[in-house]
Amino acid sequence: MSSENSNQDPHPDELKPEDWAGEMGLKWLANLSLFEEMIAPIGDALLARADYQAGETVIDLGCGGGATTLAIGTAVAPSGKVMGVDISPDLVAAAQERAARSGATNIAFTCADASTVTLAEAPYDRLFSRFGSMFFENPLSAFANLRSLVRKGGRIDLAIWGPPRDNLWMMEMMGVVRNHVEVPPAVPRAPGPFAFEDLEYFGEIMEGSGFTNVDVTAYEGLQPVGGTGATPEEAVAFAFSSLAVGRLLSDKGEAVLEAASKELADVFGRHHVPGQGVMMQGKAWLASAVA
Repeated sequence: MSSENSNQDPHPDELKPEDWAGEMGLKWLANLSLFEEMIAPIGDALLARADYQAGETVIDLGCGGGATTLAIGTAVAPSGKVMGVDISPDLVAAAQERAARSGATNIAFTCADASTVTLAEAPYDRLFSRFGSMFFENPLSAFANLRSLVRKGGRIDLAIWGPPRDNLWMMEMMGVVRNHVEVPPAVPRAPGPFAFEDLEYFGEIMEGSGFTNVDVTAYEGLQPVGGTGATPEEAVAFAFSSLAVGRLLSDKGEAVLEAASKELADVFGRHHVPGQGVMMQGKAWLASAVA
């Protein structure tokens, strides 16, 4: 990757609105285990920071396939409850099936837009979200609605991506893409994975929507791109089928796709650790606040 590429923040998912209720939800579902393995270390760190206790009631925002919902359900059992909320009907259906197989009785799911959802059992004690809170078109309104679902003095815990420049897994992939196609310029603070990279902006949204005592710590570590144990070629297939790099290259022709695939496989090869996978640096903010 050239130095010019490495000095640019790509914000690739801001190229067009994400359809999490449709296409993106289906892509996540199709690669569910690989996505979950890639971000599991961050989710585990956020769960440890949240330190849920038996008897608490919790909303899991952007619950996806339900992995974190199940983990929270175990932590708050037997008297606590968890409500998983996701805008994708396909992911919610998968999460419901997963919960049924687990035998958990203190977990429920609802398919809804979290920016406007109402929940009959509100207010809850806590709110949790592993990368599910950065896509709101109107974050002030959305977080104000979320605050209304949490009791006064209750706590929220969020994992949000840090700056792209600190997420090598994203920067190196986008460096490859930039060698083959023109990428539209970044739109700071736009809805997308990196909407809250700027902690000053994140604090404004939290305080503007009624949250207090905002506290943020950084998480940094290696992530297995394409899942635990993936080969460089498997990681390329994952990236092109489910991430923004694939969307950017999908209509550029077979020759471009083949050249970019080879280049990206070479990049991933430099980060491949036998038995572990394509291990690349990631950075997230682990944030908490009080309702």
